[in-house]
Amino acid sequence: MSIIEKLQWRYATKKFDTTKQLSDEKLLTLKEAFNLTALSYGLQTLKLVVVGDKQIREHLVKVSYGQRQVVDSSHLLVLCIQTIIDEEDVNKHFDTIKAIRNTPDNILDPFKAQMKSTIEGMPLDKKIGWATKQAYIALGNLMTVCAIEEIDSCPMEGFMPADLDKALGLEAHGLKSVLLLPVGYRAKDDMFADFKKVRKQLSETIIEL
Repeated sequence: MSIIEKLQWRYATKKFDTTKQLSDEKLLTLKEAFNLTALSYGLQTLKLVVVGDKQIREHLVKVSYGQRQVVDSSHLLVLCIQTIIDEEDVNKHFDTIKAIRNTPDNILDPFKAQMKSTIEGMPLDKKIGWATKQAYIALGNLMTVCAIEEIDSCPMEGFMPADLDKALGLEAHGLKSVLLLPVGYRAKDDMFADFKKVRKQLSETIIEL
């Protein structure tokens, strides 16, 4: 299939085949795709929590408003943001740049100082909002990769973040959940798989100048 055909193929899977699991190779592809997501400044203030344990996920159904996808899927991907974003993140980022590219300090230091100033000047609520937007970019990237790899997925905002954070012990890692993405393979009797996509015509959504 072409990329457009694969995007037509994908849908928000409502019912997963509980007997099918992602291979380690497929799971690694999703982890790598998350890590390669294009993010603001290249500063990775996100974490991906991969939950495979069915018992753990069974406890998350209630905090996901009864949506069984969180446990019936092969794995549950939890997209999280850091609760603290500060100059230490900038220092680590530039240390990584230097280690990988061997870029001299005199080239990096001006950009490093500018980034520190920007981060330090952000109030906490703005940092959280900024990081959350990055999580949505990562979600879109993951969903596209899932389509290419013919992995089914279901993006979810409908859950109780504070309760899920507590259930997974995310606070101890300095993280806050933002989005969920159950991944796996659709059940044969998921009627939503055969629904035609409802989208506007290109002429209504594209403006060419």
